[in-house]
Amino acid sequence: MKLAILDRDGVINHESKDFIKTPDEWIALPGSLDAIARLSQAGWRVVIATNQSGIARGLFSMDALNAIHAKLRREVAQAGGIIDAIFVCPHGPNDGCACRKPKPGMFHDIARRYEIDFSRVPSVGDSLRDLQAASAAGCKTWLVLTGNGAKTQHQDKLPPDTQVRDNLASVVEAWLTEESA
Repeated sequence: MKLAILDRDGVINHESKDFIKTPDEWIALPGSLDAIARLSQAGWRVVIATNQSGIARGLFSMDALNAIHAKLRREVAQAGGIIDAIFVCPHGPNDGCACRKPKPGMFHDIARRYEIDFSRVPSVGDSLRDLQAASAAGCKTWLVLTGNGAKTQHQDKLPPDTQVRDNLASVVEAWLTEESA
């Protein structure tokens, strides 16, 4: 099985310091939906792992988050792709949970669900905490320069061997080129 783990905000859709609270605020980044479609059509399973502390902060409800994710899934489907699963940490930064990135809890849940060895699983994020969680779980880390990625690129704590690309489309192009080689 080929599995890819993607962060949501800043990787698939525009990042917002004010949080994405409604489906109308969720706007896909150029090329991201087509990139997911390309993965799906090449036989990959695409999973999202996303921190959504806006729930714990009372900024939006689980129903609102589900509506946002329904829009995401619908737009990916219209592009010809499939989101296999979405894993969410609804906790705040001080809640002490094991699932909030940079902790690897969501990734461990994904590994259990798919019964897969993460040494061959790539994970894409735009923040240091995305990469730290993926690395701690044993994934190959990829940083995109969209969202917070341009700032993250200059941090000296990136996991070893992190690959850097401009956006999700260029990451997917690299994966599919490597796969066909």
